[in-house]
Parts: sequence; structure tokens; C-alpha cells
Amino acid sequence: MFAISPENLAITVHPVSRRFSVAPMMDWTDRHCRFFLRQLSRHALLYTEMVTTGALLHGDSARFLRHSVAEYPLALQLGGSVPAELAACAKLAEAAGYDEVNLNVGCPSDRVQNNMIGACLMAHPALVAECVKAMGDAVSIPVTVKHRIGIDGRDSYTELCDFIGQVREAGCQSFTVHARIAILSGLSPKENREVPPLRYDLAAQVKRDFPDLQIILNGGIKTLEECQTHLQTFDGVMLGREAYHNPYLLAQVDQQLFGSTAPVLSRFEAMQSMRGYIAEHLAEGGSMHHITRHMLGLAQGFNGARRFRQLLSVDIHKTAEPLALFDQAAQLLQGR
Repeated sequence: MFAISPENLAITVHPVSRRFSVAPMMDWTDRHCRFFLRQLSRHALLYTEMVTTGALLHGDSARFLRHSVAEYPLALQLGGSVPAELAACAKLAEAAGYDEVNLNVGCPSDRVQNNMIGACLMAHPALVAECVKAMGDAVSIPVTVKHRIGIDGRDSYTELCDFIGQVREAGCQSFTVHARIAILSGLSPKENREVPPLRYDLAAQVKRDFPDLQIILNGGIKTLEECQTHLQTFDGVMLGREAYHNPYLLAQVDQQLFGSTAPVLSRFEAMQSMRGYIAEHLAEGGSMHHITRHMLGLAQGFNGARRFRQLLSVDIHKTAEPLALFDQAAQLLQGR
């Protein structure tokens, strides 16, 4: 659970590996999702959903910052563009025990644009640099940036280098590059994840031109084989929707990308590892659906996947014994 304590701070004073990470995704990478993903991989860096500075400074900050120490290594992603506000939020992140604070310069939605958040900030590299410096001056944990390779009207490689160069001068050493431009006029956020072509070549050129920086590749990566190929060029890879819809992919991340010799967790064992967490959530008055909605992809590729999803997304709302239903769904993964 969320707590500001010396114990949390002691846990988080260690280097963060960005070799493999799961992207921040709105409405998806909440604390329940992250706890589940952590059962599958001990080493993957996990990110929160984007949290705006306004929500933290003027809303229920404890709710937005709440997490379990079991989720570490863990980064908080912030949305904002006022340096002093971002610095204040970075302090809250550090006090809460987060390992990193990340600035969102990639979200293309109209709603965040109207508040000067996300990809529109790529048109204002000096402001992003000021934000990064304010955050870096306020905390001792790493301050990183997640961004696109450009936006409409500012999509040349020269402008991308100008953006990265100015932010680097402000102290940022790690950039997660979503290798697509964001088209801010005329495309929805979903279309912005699919329509603009992936330009891994431009991201690779960034790594060549800025060898001193840590460059993490994001966008369109679907398999661990692709991860291994990209890691020959980049310092890390970040997966988003594939990691969410096919979470069992994370079960071999530690072995294939981090050299772990621990046994690979089976799908059934992954289900069982969540039972106690779910029971505690139910005892606190929560709904099992809050957690199991993030687990529906665990059966992907099996004949019983449809029944598995029905049990945990439809039948779950009709039962008086949610844990018994959970056990029924788990049995469908027995031996897998």
C-alpha cells in the first residue's frame, strides 16, 4: 500500500535497469495491473499511468501515489508543463519511494494538449528543458523523458536532435523514444499509435548521434526475439499494449533478457500468485474485477481462453463467491 516512510526510501536507493520496461498506459497500468505484472517478471521496470500535476497537487495525492513495495522497480510518470509544479510532484514521488520520475512528452490526445501536456511539448524544447532541470534539482532519483520522434509541423530529424540536445543540457540522461511522430491535428490517440509509420532507423540514428545518452526504444515491439534484436542497438526496450494483452510474455523476460536462472512461472502459478492479493483486496471492500480485468490475456492462445475471459469479466459480476470463481478460472490453466 502507499506509504511515505524511510523504509520505502531505503528500498529504492539502487540503480534502475531500463533494459526492459512496460509502458505507462492510461486506465491500464494501475497498481493492480503492476502487482500482477511483477509476479511474471522481477526485473522489468514498471510505470504508473500518467498522473497530472494538478491531480497530485490539488487532488487525492495518496490515492494517485499508492503502490506496493512489491512493485519495485517502479517509475511515476507525470503530465505537466509548469516547472515548479513538476518539481513539487517529483518530490512527492521520491518521498513515496518511486525509483524514477518520468515526464510525458508523447501523449497526443486533445484533452492533454489543451493543458500543455504530452506530445505538444515537443514544440517547446526550452520549456521541457526547464521542467527537467526543475525536477532534477528537486530530487535525487532519476528524471527521464518519454517522447515521440516529432509532431506535425516539427517532424524533421534536426528538430528532434534540437529537442534531445536541449533536454540533455538540462540534465536528462535517459530518453524513451516512441519511434513514431504524433499527428496532433486530425488523428485520435488510437490512430496515433497505428497510422504514423514506425521509424526505428531514426531512433537508431539518435543513439549514434547521442552515444552518451541512454536511449530506450518504444513502439510496435511484440516479441522477446524483437527485443533481443533491438537491444543490439538500443539501451533498452519498452513494450506497451503487447505486454498488456499478452502478459505471459513477461514470464520469460528475466531469463531471456536479464540472465536469470530462476524457473519460469507457469500460467497456473501466475494465477495462484495473485490469490492472496485478491483475497486481501476483497477483505478491504474492493471488487475482484478491479484486479482480474488486467489478467484476461493470461490465457491468450489456448482453447479455453474464451471461457477464461467470460468467467473473469462477465460471470464475475454475478457471483456471490468471487474466489471460488477465480479458482474455477485458474483450473482452466492447470498444467499450462
